Amino acid sequence: MTEETGPWLVAGLGNPGREYAGNRHNVGFMVADLLADRLDARFGRYKRVMADVAEGRLGFGGPKLVLLKPLTYMNLSGGPVAGLAQFFQVAPDRVIAVHDELDIDYGQLRVKRGGGEGGHNGLRSMSKSLGTKDYVRVRFGIGRPPGRQDPADYVLSDFGAAERKELDFLVDRAADVVESVITRGVEPTQNLYHGG
Repeated sequence: MTEETGPWLVAGLGNPGREYAGNRHNVGFMVADLLADRLDARFGRYKRVMADVAEGRLGFGGPKLVLLKPLTYMNLSGGPVAGLAQFFQVAPDRVIAVHDELDIDYGQLRVKRGGGEGGHNGLRSMSKSLGTKDYVRVRFGIGRPPGRQDPADYVLSDFGAAERKELDFLVDRAADVVESVITRGVEPTQNLYHGG
């Protein structure tokens, strides 16, 4: 497989189960679902790696995308990601993690390659399982919890009413960012989307 034709692996991070579906921590699942819709792809269960997986191509004859939503809960996301990366022969630099980010204001999207995990257990698990931190992160800002609310409780609570008014637009924009990373690269995407 050449650099131009190899697949990309997009890991939407979150927790499985209806009770978590609207949580801030599950925004990665929301973006993965929208990307699957755009690719006209359906998620199916890969029991061997404990993940829901969808496959498709970005545009006519475009690069292959493998979308996954780990079914292991956030803290163990790395196992399914590394398992699928191995199965589809995806190099770590073609792995994209889409995740919630406490250190970025709500409504902001940021892209970076590598770096620390900022206390995010899903990223920590991915770095450990992949054996590297050199994968792309699409960071969806959820902001810090109000007052003295525990961050762990905050990320496992649903988006508020005011946030939900913008949520569909922001999930759509995050999906655009993922596609831009694949078609343009990380730096051009940063230049395009880091303005606001």
